[in-house]
Amino acid sequence: MTGTAIVTGGAGDIGQAIARRLLQDHDTVILADLDEGGLEQACAALGPRSRAVRTDVTNPDDCAALAVAAGPLRTLVNNAGAARAASLHATRLDDWQADRALNLDAAFLMFRACADTLQGSVVNIASVNGMGVFGHPAYSAAKAGMIHLTRLIAVEYGPRGLRANTVAPGTVRTRAWEARAQANPDVFTEAAAHYPLGRIVTPRDVGEAVGFLASPLAAAITGICLPVDCGLTAGTPALARTFTQSDDYRSV
Repeated sequence: MTGTAIVTGGAGDIGQAIARRLLQDHDTVILADLDEGGLEQACAALGPRSRAVRTDVTNPDDCAALAVAAGPLRTLVNNAGAARAASLHATRLDDWQADRALNLDAAFLMFRACADTLQGSVVNIASVNGMGVFGHPAYSAAKAGMIHLTRLIAVEYGPRGLRANTVAPGTVRTRAWEARAQANPDVFTEAAAHYPLGRIVTPRDVGEAVGFLASPLAAAITGICLPVDCGLTAGTPALARTFTQSDDYRSV
C-alpha cells in the first residue's frame, strides 16, 4: 500500500508508534501536533519519510490547511486527545467544553477537512472510557461520541469506498505513566492487576491495531470499535476469581 497518512497527536508516544507502523506501508506520514519541539524529535526518530505540520486540531482553519498540505490522502488517524477533570463533580463547564473540543470536535473537523481527498480509511483513537465508566467524564463522553461519529462515517461514506473504524485503548504505558512510576514503583503492577493479560497496553500495541485496520487485510471491516485493552472490557481477574472461588461454582 502506498500514499500519504496523517496522524494527529503525532508528537506523543502513541502518535509516534502509529506513525512508525504506518511507514511500513505508506510513502509518507504527516505528524500533526501543537508541540513543535516534540514533532521535530519525532520526525528525526522516524526518518525522512515523516513530515511535521504544527496544527491545532480544534481550529477549523488549521485542519483545512493541513488537508491542503497533505494532498490526496490514504489514511487519516485522529489520535490527538487528553483529559482534564477526573470526576463529574469536579468537572467545570470549561473542562467539559475543552475535552469535547479535543476528543470529539477535532475528529469531526479533521474528517470534514480531509473527506474529499481521503481515499482509504479513517481510524479514530477513542478509549475504553468511551465504552464504560472509568472516570474522566467529559473525556469519556467525548470518546463515546467519537465511537458513534465513526459509525456515522462508515455508513454514510461506505458507498464511496471509504472505511471508518475506532481503536479503543486501555491504559497505555506512555511517558506520563513512566513519570508516575518514579513516584510509585509499583504503579504498573497495581494497574496490571485489573487486566486479564496481566499487563497494560504499549504504544506499539495501538500502532499495530491501527496498521491492521488501515490495511487491505481489513478491507471488509468498517464501523467497528476495536478494544486494545489487554482484556479490560471483557472483565476483571479479581471479579472472575470471586466467582470461581464461590460455593456455587462448579467445574464442568
